[in-house]
Amino acid sequence: MALALYRKYRPRTFAEIIGQEHVTEPLSQALRSGRLNHAYLFSGPRGCGKTSSARILARSLNCEQGPTPEPCGKCESCRSLATDGGSIDVLEIDAASHGGVDDARELRERAFFAPASSRFKIYVIDEAHMVSTQGFNALLKLVEEPPEYVKFIFATTEPEKVLGTIKSRTHHYPFRLIPPKVLRPYLEQLCEAEGVTVEPAVFPLVVRAGGGSARDSLSVLDQLIAGAGSEGGHLLAGRRAARRHRRRVDRRDV
Repeated sequence: MALALYRKYRPRTFAEIIGQEHVTEPLSQALRSGRLNHAYLFSGPRGCGKTSSARILARSLNCEQGPTPEPCGKCESCRSLATDGGSIDVLEIDAASHGGVDDARELRERAFFAPASSRFKIYVIDEAHMVSTQGFNALLKLVEEPPEYVKFIFATTEPEKVLGTIKSRTHHYPFRLIPPKVLRPYLEQLCEAEGVTVEPAVFPLVVRAGGGSARDSLSVLDQLIAGAGSEGGHLLAGRRAARRHRRRVDRRDV
């Protein structure tokens, strides 16, 4: 089975994240200087690198050579946090299904246990806007004054729904939609890496269908590559994929 492009080319360092220099450069500098906060909030549209950046930040914090903006990729911590890996000291929580007060209380109790083998115990809370008000209140004291080895990274598409008292205790980094002039060269580069020929006229359609989201654009490109014919089918497949994806996006946004 071929791995989806958005998974195959998931960024592993801040340098590989496109279109978010206003986030990656300050974070990298903070890692170099050691001026690290205990809680971060990554907000912005879907598919723009929030969760990938959270994973990279976790690798950067726990790398044996770190904290560093360029994790070595060789130490045990880096290997365990590879694209499809996991670490007992880095916990990813989907707040859409674990955002209640009981989940928050369980997290709070476990947070006081020191990390098993890493420098920090890191909680990555995805879809953070789905945490209930009671859940946020249960976490408030912990987020305000956590043990020195605990870090929080909240990721959300709706930062206005994150409890204000939680938000005020984080360093907030807003992600943006990726402009076409950045996204198109990236897609061209991936096509070259995949050894796939795509008609130049298709790229604007893919970029438009992706709506500034790297993940959505790669999903459309994946569909294009899967459906393109051996001769003259690239443009047709791209148009069809782009139109179908745009209709799905429009329905979700209604």
